[in-house]
Amino acid sequence: MRFLVRDRLLAIGDDYWIEDDRGTKVYLVDGKAMRLRDTFELKDTQGRVLIDIHQKMFALRDTMVIERDGEPLATVRRKRLSLLRNHYRVSLADGRTELDVSGKILDREFAIEYDGELLAVVSRRWLHVRETYGVDVVREDADPALLIAVTVCVIHLAEKEREDD
Repeated sequence: MRFLVRDRLLAIGDDYWIEDDRGTKVYLVDGKAMRLRDTFELKDTQGRVLIDIHQKMFALRDTMVIERDGEPLATVRRKRLSLLRNHYRVSLADGRTELDVSGKILDREFAIEYDGELLAVVSRRWLHVRETYGVDVVREDADPALLIAVTVCVIHLAEKEREDD
C-alpha cells in the first residue's frame, strides 16, 4: 500500500489529504491550531476521527502520543543515547512492542521497523513532484493509519527540534 503526502502543507493548523497511489483521497490530517499543545487528527474520507495525535505536555523530551478511540496506542520520542540524530522510538501501548524509525527524517527518507523487520518506507525517491513524499506500507498485516500517524509524529518532532536549534 503506497500513500502520497504533500510535504509543504505539513504545519500546525493546516489540513492536508493523504492519497493512495491512484490519487484517491484516503486520510485527512487535520492540524489543530490555537491549542496549548501540538495536535492532529487523522480522519477518514467521511470525517470520522481514526487517530488522535498530540504532544505530551510534561515530558523531559519532546514526545507525541497517538490514541485510538480515546485509548493510548503509541508514544513517539527521539531515541536516547543514539549517535544518529534521526533515530526515533515508538513504544506501543502494550508495553512490549517497540518500533524503530531511522533514516534522514527531514529529507523524508526513512524506514519504520519492528524487531529488524521492515514495516514501511517513507521516501521521495520514486516521486517526481518535489513537495510530495510517499509512505509505502510493505507488510499487508500492518496498520496503515498507525504507520501514517507515526510518520506525522516523527517528521513533526524532527522539524520542531530543528527550529529549536
